[in-house]
Parts: sequence; structure tokens; C-alpha cells
Amino acid sequence: MDFSELETLVARVPHLSVDEILAHPRLPEARRVYIERHLAVYDGDPFLTRLLIESGRFVVNKVALVLHAAQDLSRRETWLTMSRLKQEMAMFGLTSGRQIDHLVARLRAVGFLELVIPDGDRRLRLLSPTEKMLAHDRDWLLIYYKALARLRPQNDYRPALRRDRAFQVAQGRVALRLLPLSAKAFATLPEMMLFFNRAAGHMVITALLHAALSEPDHPHAPVPFAELAERFGVSRTHVRDLLVDAQSAGLVRLHGRGGQLVEILPRLRAGYDRSVATGLSLHDLVYAVTTGRLS
Repeated sequence: MDFSELETLVARVPHLSVDEILAHPRLPEARRVYIERHLAVYDGDPFLTRLLIESGRFVVNKVALVLHAAQDLSRRETWLTMSRLKQEMAMFGLTSGRQIDHLVARLRAVGFLELVIPDGDRRLRLLSPTEKMLAHDRDWLLIYYKALARLRPQNDYRPALRRDRAFQVAQGRVALRLLPLSAKAFATLPEMMLFFNRAAGHMVITALLHAALSEPDHPHAPVPFAELAERFGVSRTHVRDLLVDAQSAGLVRLHGRGGQLVEILPRLRAGYDRSVATGLSLHDLVYAVTTGRLS
């Protein structure tokens, strides 16, 4: 699809838009579910956080999954090869072949991707997600569909909520068609990209927001840098540098000795909500197309 065709599809598929989600009275509930599910998947698992929670690693992981889901072994041009993966990664601004080679090698080393030799051409190598990678993807989808179920409990999100494998494949095929929308969405979230472009950055700010929202009358999130570093497998210096940069960008204000008390400023709260709403809207759109919910 070209972008005009995508826009036509979006216009005729009933789904929650970003603005509808931001104005939704149950957004605080959906945000809480989104944050708690993220922490349930990644908190206390530094290996998984370091492996995936950074923009380049995350995008390689997700693009590989949707390319595999949409693969038709009777059509060679659809095969998940390194060249095909690099071609699709370019729309996200990730054009370094060496970087993608490194990220794929890492995913292979930890058992998320494997090489497969197709019948009839032993010179070719296809990439294939392992069950370990697919199981994590189902956990990831659960983050979004549990939050969407809070916004629209009348909708039937059961295939996603029960981690159905057939649904996972079907939605992956649809998600491939909508990749240009996802790439465009990345560019609309500058506040969150400051965190997402750093290893574990998204989880650091998610943990701080969780602490702040748990004590709404307390202006500062008292989570020590050492605790964040241990939870997400990075150094205290990395966490401090990230938050100092966020303070320079007007997203947080650091207080107390060593800046250990973090005040989440309104611009970051708004940026986080828009990031949540964007992700939920895209997943609701994918779900609607996957299940045939067309106008």
C-alpha cells in the first residue's frame, strides 16, 4: 500500500483514534494497566530489557516478527531474509546495515531468532523467530489489548487476551501492511524518543511514572538511581545521564541530594499519554482489520 491507500483504510475502519483515547474518561485506567503490564513483562528482567528496550533493537524485533507472519514460502519476494529486513528497517530511519547485522546476531545468540535453510536453495538463509521470541510477542500484545479492553469493554478482544497463536499470525500479517503508519508515529513522539533511544530508557521513565502515579499527592518519585539501574540492567551513571538530559529537555526536574527525587513535568506526562494513545490506536486499528471490523 502507498500512504494514500493507508489513509483511506484508516478512515473506513472503525477504531479508536489518538484524540479519542486522549479524551476518553477511562484513559487513567488504561494508562495504569499499560504501565503495570509493562512492568510485569520487564521489571526484574534486566536481560530482556537490555535485549529489546531501545528503539533499534525493538524495531528489529517487531519488524522481523511481522515479516515472518506475512511470509508466503511460495513467493520468494516475501521471505524473511536479511536484505528484506534491512529494506523495511529503512522506513524507521535505521539504515546502517552493520547495526542491523549486529542486532540480528544478538537476537540469534540469545535464542530469539534462528537461521533456516529453505528447500531447494541451500545457499539461502531465512530468519525465523523462535518460540521464545513469539511467546514474548504475545506478552507484548497483551499489554495493549488489556489496556484497550478498559477503554472499550464492549469489544471482543478475546483472541489477543487469551494469547491465541493463530490471531498472533493474522495480526502480524496486517501489521506489516501498516508499518508505514508505525514509522510515521515514531516521528510524532519526540518526548518519548529521548527515552526510547537509550537502553532501558522507556522502562526507567515507566517505573518513575508508576511511582509518581501511586502517590498522586507526592510531587516527586523517590526511586533511587541504584534501584532503577539494578531493575533494568544498566549503570547508575546511565540512569543519571538519561535523567539529566531529560531535565535539560524540560521533561523532568531533579531534586534532593544527587537529584534522586524526580519530578515528572507536565510536558512529559502529556508526551507519555500521547505515546500510550498512539500505541493503543495502532493496535486497535490492526485488530479491527484482522477481525474484519470494517465500516
